[in-house]
Amino acid sequence: MLKTNFELFLSQLKETNATLGFFVDFSKVTKNVSEVEFKLNQLNFLLGKQNTEQAVRFVWEQSPQAFSVLNILIAVRDNKKVITDEGTLIPIESFFTSVDGVITFIRETGLQNMFQSRKIKNLVDYVFGVEVGLDTHSRKNRSGELMADRIAQILRANNVRYKREVDSTDFSELRILGKDNKRFDFVVQTKVMTYLLEVNFYSSGGSKLNEVARSYSDIGPKINSIPNFEFVWITDGQGWLSAKNKLEEAYRIIPNMYNLTTLDNFIRKIKADM
Repeated sequence: MLKTNFELFLSQLKETNATLGFFVDFSKVTKNVSEVEFKLNQLNFLLGKQNTEQAVRFVWEQSPQAFSVLNILIAVRDNKKVITDEGTLIPIESFFTSVDGVITFIRETGLQNMFQSRKIKNLVDYVFGVEVGLDTHSRKNRSGELMADRIAQILRANNVRYKREVDSTDFSELRILGKDNKRFDFVVQTKVMTYLLEVNFYSSGGSKLNEVARSYSDIGPKINSIPNFEFVWITDGQGWLSAKNKLEEAYRIIPNMYNLTTLDNFIRKIKADM
């Protein structure tokens, strides 16, 4: 039995677009560690000290700011809140404003036992590992960046001129989209058409996929109603299998919808306009 066009589109979606460089951004990790390295070296004084409170008070007298990086030792980057025994929510960073707060933080997070046991040999090396772990949370965004870079590479290889990250306000015709500014991943202009491209890749599912499909289903027809403008959506990834109903709705609404397998069709269309 022949597959419908959408079923074929769905079957072509790739499992991943990850390269070996996808998993960890070591330049970012190194930068983050270097920003706190001096303070971490000061806190290395605490390692192996059995009287942690005494050691903390000594460091506090020398440099209370050294403790401002304690949150990264428990893999917390943002100013998150915790609940006290009294049921009050307080920011983690509030513990670092007094020596007693620092002592409480180190004791109740379990860091005291780790310091005393010397299972952590060097806090700079330890935080490097923490940063590598935290960087994995950026993979979803990185997957989209890889996809955009791949599209840019394909366009260049085909001698197609493009602009990246272009605001809708650059085109007076796009006032039809309303007051909110929309930023398109790519704009390709030929002699007869201005193509506005959105590009993404989803290797895993989630509610965001439904929102994306719904949004593009809304703006696509609006853009296509403007003479000499066309909306183009290039997407891939098997994350869409969890949101295939919404994807199918968008597929039937948006004429110019491609994945990495069918992208050549769009390239041929552009070249015909050039």
